[in-house]
Amino acid sequence: MPIKKALAMQKTLAMILAGGRVDELSVLTQLRPKSAVPFGGLYRVIDFPMSSLMHSGIENVGILSQYRSYSLNNHIGNGAAWEMVGRNRSVSVLPPYTAHTVSQWYRGPADAVYQNLDFIDMHDPRLVLVLSGDHIYAMDFSPLIEFHHENKADLTLGFLDVPKEQATRFGVGRLEMSAGSPGGPLVDYLEKPLTPPDWPGDKVAASLTIHLFSVNILHEVLENHAKLAPKTHEFGKDIIPAMLGKYRVFGYKFDSYWGYTRTIDEYWQTSMDLLGETPKIDPERWEVRTNIEHNHIRDRVPAVIGNHAEISNSLIYSGCRIFGTVENSILFPGVEVEAGAVIKDSILMFDTRVAANSHLQKVIADSDVAIGPECRLGFGDPTIPNEDYPQLLQSGITLIGRGVTMPSERQLGCNCIVQPNMREAQFRKKEYGSGVLVE
Repeated sequence: MPIKKALAMQKTLAMILAGGRVDELSVLTQLRPKSAVPFGGLYRVIDFPMSSLMHSGIENVGILSQYRSYSLNNHIGNGAAWEMVGRNRSVSVLPPYTAHTVSQWYRGPADAVYQNLDFIDMHDPRLVLVLSGDHIYAMDFSPLIEFHHENKADLTLGFLDVPKEQATRFGVGRLEMSAGSPGGPLVDYLEKPLTPPDWPGDKVAASLTIHLFSVNILHEVLENHAKLAPKTHEFGKDIIPAMLGKYRVFGYKFDSYWGYTRTIDEYWQTSMDLLGETPKIDPERWEVRTNIEHNHIRDRVPAVIGNHAEISNSLIYSGCRIFGTVENSILFPGVEVEAGAVIKDSILMFDTRVAANSHLQKVIADSDVAIGPECRLGFGDPTIPNEDYPQLLQSGITLIGRGVTMPSERQLGCNCIVQPNMREAQFRKKEYGSGVLVE
């Protein structure tokens, strides 16, 4: 790495918004923050921004988390998996803290950073890169940082063009672009508008929740916002609109793959992007790092594939024992599929076991789930949404919470949710229709 670039990276501090429990991920975040959700058979969601920071040469990171952080802390460890250990390298998980005697939860992303201004000052950076911890991508941040310096920007946001009809899902910006430039001044910004904005073109620039601040400006805008005693503390809703017209705010456009994991549908679809002959997500080529000591990944024995097993378009990892059929699925380390069992379009996390002759269709099962023999899960009417969470689950995916033990000969329809740690005796019915919450 050139000396000038290396110095610029050393003077950049990253703050990852690891988040808390989000209802959109249902039982997957009931016992862990969203950034610690397992992804891709071997990884955690936070591995992707952490690996991008490592490859970009940004070696000091603060991770802002407040909800059931044990899993995240255990996974991050001392940061050695991402080479963030050394005299000038570090990673710190930062819980909420406001005073010596009073502590409160982060009230939003902007408040989370505000509560840790002292941590930022301790590192004495020139730039602070604020990232979300729930996105899947591989990115070199150095061109963004160079663009920020070249334009003497106070804030530079990362954007990706998406079809205009998707504008309601994101914060969207309008940039003044000049020929040959990857970005330009941000002249308008809307946070998840109710209808797509009436801007020229059939695409809009969607925010990637990448915010690169000059450190003195970050201090100024967060302190000014706090003085207002606001009801909300959001970068997209509060900070960015207040900066437009008063500060040098720019947008920078990326054009590489970007996957979301905020909702169940997004998590499942992004996971499926790992499959196929030319997958959209290629962790090996991207050189994504993970902590192989977490969940004893490093100590697992090689996968065992039975003589009569059938596997197609799937990811199978160490410690798996496969004697049945697996199609278009992702199996984490330690998963067992007995003879006669069929797994299709599904995601089975660490140490899940599927007994003989059970069939799973479009199921996401969290870690340590045991499915008894002769069960059928995910078969029914996919158009019937979940009765308790209709907006959350309506595309046919069925969720099984962590630690569930399901007895034999049970049937479960589409868009169902099984709460964590359910035991055999609690499954009082033989058949549960589509859209049911089992608790």
